[in-house]
Order: sequence, then structure tokens, then C-alpha cells
Amino acid sequence: MSEIEWMSEVGSVGELGSVGETGSVGETAEGAASDPFAPQLALRAPEPLAELNRQHELIAADIHVALTLGELGGVSDPEALRCVARAVAAARSGSAFVELDADEVAQLQGCAPLVSETEERAAPLRLIGSRLYLERYWREERALAAMLLARNRMRAGVGELSALRALIEQALPRQTDGEQRVAVALALLRDLVVITGGPGTGKTTTVARIVELERLRANRAGAPEPLIALCAPTAKAAARLQEAVADAAQAMTIHRLLGWLPGNRFRHDAENRLPHDLVIVDETSMVALSLMVALVGAVRDDAQLVLVGDPDQLVAIEVGSVLRDIVGAGARAPRFGAGVAAALELVTGQPVAAGDERGFGDCVAALRRSHRSVAPIGELAEAIRRGDGDAVIAALRADPAIVWIEEAPPEPQPLRDRALEAYAPMVTAARAGDAEAALAHLGRFRLLCAHRHGPRGVAHWTQVVQSWLSERVGGLPATGPFYAGMPLLVTRNDYELRLHNGDSGVVVAGADGELRAVFGKGGELLELAPSRLTDVEPLFATTVHKSQGSEFDVAAVVLPEPDSPLISRELIYTAVTRARRALVLLGGERSVREAVARPAARASGLGELLWRPRAGRE
Repeated sequence: MSEIEWMSEVGSVGELGSVGETGSVGETAEGAASDPFAPQLALRAPEPLAELNRQHELIAADIHVALTLGELGGVSDPEALRCVARAVAAARSGSAFVELDADEVAQLQGCAPLVSETEERAAPLRLIGSRLYLERYWREERALAAMLLARNRMRAGVGELSALRALIEQALPRQTDGEQRVAVALALLRDLVVITGGPGTGKTTTVARIVELERLRANRAGAPEPLIALCAPTAKAAARLQEAVADAAQAMTIHRLLGWLPGNRFRHDAENRLPHDLVIVDETSMVALSLMVALVGAVRDDAQLVLVGDPDQLVAIEVGSVLRDIVGAGARAPRFGAGVAAALELVTGQPVAAGDERGFGDCVAALRRSHRSVAPIGELAEAIRRGDGDAVIAALRADPAIVWIEEAPPEPQPLRDRALEAYAPMVTAARAGDAEAALAHLGRFRLLCAHRHGPRGVAHWTQVVQSWLSERVGGLPATGPFYAGMPLLVTRNDYELRLHNGDSGVVVAGADGELRAVFGKGGELLELAPSRLTDVEPLFATTVHKSQGSEFDVAAVVLPEPDSPLISRELIYTAVTRARRALVLLGGERSVREAVARPAARASGLGELLWRPRAGRE
């Protein structure tokens, strides 16, 4: 039986769900422990799988996939099947493989046709040393690494570097940040460019300047205008990218760019490449391994690829930590080879440091200077990024711009005050029919949670904030789907209505007495009858995942308990960097320190394939 036939028997592991913002193991474990018939339990699982299931290390789907694979492969040994189930669980939680001990490796050796240890033979699982992969992800890691390494080269026909310098001097304002200037110059020189940086470091501005310069260069050379594709993993991120570049190019989701087809296939692939000369991907940290393989494989060999994102933010819910692996050691220190650094100096007219590591860094431009957050929040974010728990605690206590509520009462006053400062005038404006003012007030504050359910989740805090608002402004209906002043969050893309998952809006009273749902779209107002909205929910609180790519004057963050499976360095970093001017943090010191000390533990071999030393470089 072929690998494709094997996987068609058991379906896609991605369909099993993952430890993300919804349906997490942490949110369902308590229910499973008290209910012997809970759906997370595999009632007929053999030991030791059943024990791991009761301990919540495996869910029923992990076990069912392992048992099905074992049956198809003629493997019934429970210890071997336990290893298979762990590999499935690893993929469900975002890892490409699971690390086995020596006894487990020995247990799997000889389990053909279920497990392969050689490149010549395909099987559902691949054992590489002590790493057990699902075959799909082993192949995707290798394929993506090969494609990226092949693209990490100087662009053909770059021409005289002095001409490129003149181009930059003409197009870029003299006050342009030096790091942004280097990133733009790198895009003029290399086929693969990765622009990385935290919030407010100018990533989107740099993208807009790259687009402008590519068009200017083609115009100077008398060449046709380049065909440019701008894309992002979500429709909301694509819409924000579109706002940044205005009419310079059309931004869309990666799925739409590739032409998604039923059966999780794409119209554009290695056999039918994209026609574009330049493909720019924003919010790359949210792109999973499988989607990145499909995208890079569809880009023409002679086209340019620019990846943009923050590797310290939350990663994709599906398998992989692609941007973090690609950036590797180049995120915070120069890794340009001597030749590339010299070329950048000539083009930018400024000193460019060269690294001594012979790795993948020639394509990575790091933007490190934030132009957005106030100093205390920026210092806090940097301490979180470094994993320095003591510095994080000190930063939380250092400035009035940060309010840290360690022991949260049922209705913490600082949070109540901040919420009502935004929501009360929002309701007043909405009742008066002032849609622009209502949207402006909504965008000034956001309450962020890790979980959707439980006492620290979105559902609970939505009720709390709504009750505060009802006490302050009065007249909010206890029942009924919509009312003037109700904030809305779109939960699913609706291209017919021009709404994207994550868009926010407000219900506003019209002059005719009818309610209208109003959303801000690229500086314009989109007004819809509330009856046309099917996938929306009240926006009094939302998850940290949903907030990625957005920023607010004030962000309030509710940290989970220290033993939550969702707590991580990336979670708290993403949450606090949503704040422009002020931050309210609810969570004890144990939760803070646990989050800072726990970077997302995703097993991946992509970074090793990209950054291992090689004999030569361009």
C-alpha cells in the first residue's frame, strides 16, 4: 500500500485539531477526568495507551489513528503503537516529530511496513535517529529547506551597485531608519529576503518601499512593470497589508493567491507556477509548514520571494515554526557574509556589520528599533523575548504605564476603568449615529485572554465587561441579538460581505431608526444590516491569537494559570506587544515567570537543515 493510500485511510492529522485557542487539552481535561464517557477518552484503548489517555497526554484521536495505522501495517505491539500515538499527538500540538529514547527506538526498528528508516522506502512514519516523524512532515521539512537554500542567492542581473545606491537615494527619505534601508537594499540584491522584527519596527513600511523601488527600477530600465503579489495567512492580515501599500498591488490570502481547490489542493503548484515576479508574504510567523511548502513550491525559480514577520510571536496552530526556523540565529545579530555586507555598504552608504557564521543569514534583515511602543512596554517586551524573568518582573513594576494586578479581585478596578473609558463613549457615539467615533473608541482598548472558556477565558470576561457597561450607560438589552453600541467580532471570512475573520465593528443607530453594523475598511466605512451577519460575536474580550497583527492604545491581558498548556513566552510576548501606550496585566508572579521561562516547545528539524555550516556561499 502506498503512502498516499495509507494516509487516505486515516485522514489528515491536521483535521484532528491542535492545542490552540479553542478546544485545547487544558480546557477539556477537567471534564474528561469527571466523565468516564468524555469524547477525549478512548474507552477500548489497550495499555499503555489507555493510561496516557487518562493522564491527558494522548487524546482519543491520537490513539485511534495509531491503532488504525497499526492494523494496516500489521503491527499490534502496544509499546510500538504508543510511539506511533505520540508522533500523532506531536503533530497535533504543532511539532514535526517526537523524540524517542533508546528503548523506544529499538521497539520501532523492524516495524516495517509501518516505519521506514531509509530514504528509498516510503511508509506512514519515518524514524531518523531518535526522531519519529509522520512521513508527510519529514518530506515537507526537507522539501522546504531545499527550496529555500536554492533561492538564497544574489539576484541575476543586479547591475552596478552604484546605480542601486542612486535608486535608494532617490526613493527613500533621508531620515529612513538605517535598518530599514538595509532591508530594502537586501531586497534589491537577493532572490530570497526575510525581514524580521517586533511590533512597530517598520516591517510594513519597508514592504511598501520595496514595492515602490521595484517599480522604479523597472521603469528606469525600460522593462515591463513587475507583477507583484502581496499575501498573508489570514484575510485580516491581508487587508492590513493592502492598507499599507494602497493601490500599489492587491493583497490577498495565501490560499486565494494559490487558488484553493476542494481536497486541500491548489491551482498553482510546482507544475503550474504563479506568474508573479515578486511575492511578498506578511505575518509569516502564522504560516504552517505545509502551507509554506505549497507557497514556495509555486513561486517561479526566477522570481523573488520576501518573507516578513516577527519570529517571537505565536506560531501557526498547525505543524511547524517556519519563520523562527528560517530566521534562526539571524534574528538579533548580523549574519551577512563578508561579500553581502560589502555590497550592502555600497548600496546603502552606511556601515554594515558582517557575521562570521557560514550559515543562512545572508537573506535575513533584522529590524530591532521600535517606533511604536512607549519605553516601559518596549523594555518589558525585550525582557520577555530574552527570557529574563527577573527583568520582566522589574519592568512590570517600573512605570505607571503598566498596571500589574497580581491578585485579581472579581472586578479589578484598573481593568474596569480602562474598559469603560473606551466602551462607554463608544456606546454614546453609536446611539448618536456617529460611526467613526464609535469605531475609534472600540480600537483604543482590547481585553485579551489565552483561553476561550473558564474563569480566565473570553466567555467569562465578556459577561463581566458587559455587566460593567450596562451599569454605566444603562439601556443595554438583556436579550436580543443586536443593540446600538454593541461591539462585534467577525469569526469567519465572508467575501461577499467583504468581511474577514478578526474584523471588528460596532452596531450603530441610523438616522431612520434602523440599526446598522459598521466596520472600518481601509479608511472607509462598510455598513451592513445586522440581519446579514451570521458569523459574529460580541467583542468585549478576545483571544491573544485573534489579536495578532493588531495594536491598541491600551491592552489588558489575562494570563492563564501557571499549569495551563497554553501559557508560553510567545503568548505573553504577543499579548503585551499589542499595547501602544498602556498595559494592564492580570496574573500572579508564578504565571508570569512560568510564561517567560516556557518558550514554545515545537520539535522541528527545518532550522538545522537551513543553518548547518556549508562549504561555500554566495
